Amino acid sequence: MAHKRLRVIATRRLPAAVEADLAARFDFTAGPAETPLAGEALGAALGRAQVLVTTLSERIDAARLGSAGEELRLLANYGAGVDHIDVAAAAARGIAVTNTPDVVTEDTADVTMVLILAVTRRLPEAFALLQSGDWEGWSPDLLLGGRIHGRSLGILGMGRIGQAVARRAAAFGMRIGYHNRNRLPRTLEAELGARWWPSLDQMVAQCDVLSINCPHTPATYHLVNARRIALMKPGAVVVNTSRGEVIDENALTRALRAGEIAGAGLDVFEQRREINPRLRALPNVVLLPHMGSATVEGRLAMGERVIANIEALAQGGRLPDLVTPRDV
Repeated sequence: MAHKRLRVIATRRLPAAVEADLAARFDFTAGPAETPLAGEALGAALGRAQVLVTTLSERIDAARLGSAGEELRLLANYGAGVDHIDVAAAAARGIAVTNTPDVVTEDTADVTMVLILAVTRRLPEAFALLQSGDWEGWSPDLLLGGRIHGRSLGILGMGRIGQAVARRAAAFGMRIGYHNRNRLPRTLEAELGARWWPSLDQMVAQCDVLSINCPHTPATYHLVNARRIALMKPGAVVVNTSRGEVIDENALTRALRAGEIAGAGLDVFEQRREINPRLRALPNVVLLPHMGSATVEGRLAMGERVIANIEALAQGGRLPDLVTPRDV
């Protein structure tokens, strides 16, 4: 299949350099706007494309795939997570799904540490105090936060990002524990200085900071629920840079409002763009607009991975980042 005959459609605008590279290699149509395609427009793109470059904002389920054209060969996701795509339904129709792993790891781990520090050291409150003009100078008891050195970090999901978080946290002097579907090799545990907790309940009960770094799957939906939040220490902090659906956000909000845990730092939300107003109003919560991978380098690298997968399809080779139903 010649490159110029391979019709590639993006569901939304991508960085200019990525779009330029796609246009140079393929018959490329850029997304119409910064906002994602939806409804009939998404159906039309599925009907026309041989490759559809998707993002996490488009829900492509089995019903939506019913509008896919016979020539659609690949859903090349611009992002690591594919929980918005029904991978099994795509595979049943002979449509491959790829993602962009690895390239978001370091950036997301950086933001995880930013949130840990921002919540425990009350940085947003400090910023707001200065902006208000009410600061009267240094005081011994002004905005006292918590020290993270020597504290226990529990990592839920010890994949690439979880391991990158562990390395950063160890440099801050934190004690590392983790809960994962499969235990890491002992040599890697020793390298990370990480203790495996086979019981998630036991880990959340002893950690001072819980970092959520697992993907959203049916098995992880509301994995951090009201019962598990109730097991946590009163001074504990929850940080999530993975997927909002892993936390029961209403239960988290209730616990924060009641002072049952000390704080939370969230880069992702259960209802995506719709943030619970009660959560937004809490002073012990730091909220970010899903910017874990938002670096110039990361976004360009994501584009390179998308292009590498489309090139492999065009050349009839193995897709380097193929996602199968077994993976999700």
